[in-house]
Amino acid sequence: MKVLLLNGSRREHGCTYTALCEVASALEGAGVETEIFYAGKPTDEAVAQAAEKLAEADGLVVGSPVYWASPSGEIVTFLDKLAGKAAASMPHKPAAAVASARRAGTTATLDVLLKYFEYHQMPVVSSCYWPMVHGNTPDEVRRDEEGLQIMRTLGRNMAWLLKCIEAGRAAGIEPPAPEAEKKRTNFIR
Repeated sequence: MKVLLLNGSRREHGCTYTALCEVASALEGAGVETEIFYAGKPTDEAVAQAAEKLAEADGLVVGSPVYWASPSGEIVTFLDKLAGKAAASMPHKPAAAVASARRAGTTATLDVLLKYFEYHQMPVVSSCYWPMVHGNTPDEVRRDEEGLQIMRTLGRNMAWLLKCIEAGRAAGIEPPAPEAEKKRTNFIR
């Protein structure tokens, strides 16, 4: 089993990366392989690489700092492009979002990120509180004991869900098949 973690910060080894490392450590402690992919530069080449990695991964974690009470523009652009390239490999793959902030805007950031998962039928993995860390530097994030515990719990919950899905498949339980045609309703006539 493998989980892809996307770091959507402009700072490759900043606060968001620090939070994702804590999630990855918990996943690896539960026997799940991880890869943190820097998604802070949404080039077509980087998106294509991430799409290949997502196709092979069993789960996804997306992390973003809070900029203006929202996810970084870089991760939003990255996810917009990734959803177009990797949509076929997203359904029924567990996903989680992580927000990193100096102070506020985390729940709005999480709300935006979760919509990508919900649209693509990805089970959302939760933690023991909203998955966020606080700090202005990686060292400050490392002192956010509650935030780090939330990250570890998120990682363990992701590992548990992946193992449940694996056990279900071994027992013959497969994801539901989509309806033949996707319906679209336009309310403007």
